[in-house]
Amino acid sequence: MADPKSFFLGAEIHEYLVAHGSPPDAVQVDLIGTTGALGGISMMQISPEQGAFMTMLTQLLNVRFAVEVGTFTGYSALCIARGLAPGGRLVCCDVSEEWTAIARPAWAAAGVADRIDLRIAPAIDTLRSLPDDTVIDLAFIDADKPMYHEYYEEILGRMVSGGLLLVDNVLWSGAVIDASAQDENTVAIRAFNAMVAADERVDVVMIPLGDGLSLIRKR
Repeated sequence: MADPKSFFLGAEIHEYLVAHGSPPDAVQVDLIGTTGALGGISMMQISPEQGAFMTMLTQLLNVRFAVEVGTFTGYSALCIARGLAPGGRLVCCDVSEEWTAIARPAWAAAGVADRIDLRIAPAIDTLRSLPDDTVIDLAFIDADKPMYHEYYEEILGRMVSGGLLLVDNVLWSGAVIDASAQDENTVAIRAFNAMVAADERVDVVMIPLGDGLSLIRKR
């Protein structure tokens, strides 16, 4: 947990803020360790403080139906599922059987497996297959950056007024302000951020949590 998952937050201050918030429990610590053993790809896992933040938001919004795009090894899904209202459900979209196989035992150990509907398929197909009368209270996007816009549109159209969409990696290690960075992911995130900022259907605040998290509320 010494890795802050952030380009602007040092290890010592990160350790302090985690220690002075709701700490990860034994299941979460074990999942952090298991994911860390994967090597560099473990950076795809959200930070403990972001997970605690997402649990609290889910609780405050009394979320009954949530969607996650990009599940990886399941830490963010665990955090959202823990905050759901009684009877609440979370649909998780991912394409990797290998990574989500790490998630399943953690969800079971945390007692949230019955709240999670994991669908292994391209996320855009899963989103488009949701019934037209689906009402999404909360969504989290943390997947392939060039598809952010499409995920956003599919989710927003099914989101209740006042619903909240969380989008990860919106600062992209600071590359969003580096004019020399013109790779596909950076260009996609810049375009997505600009689109959301101009979208009159929503209110948005971008916060320096993890690698940048946008909180987007549907009007």
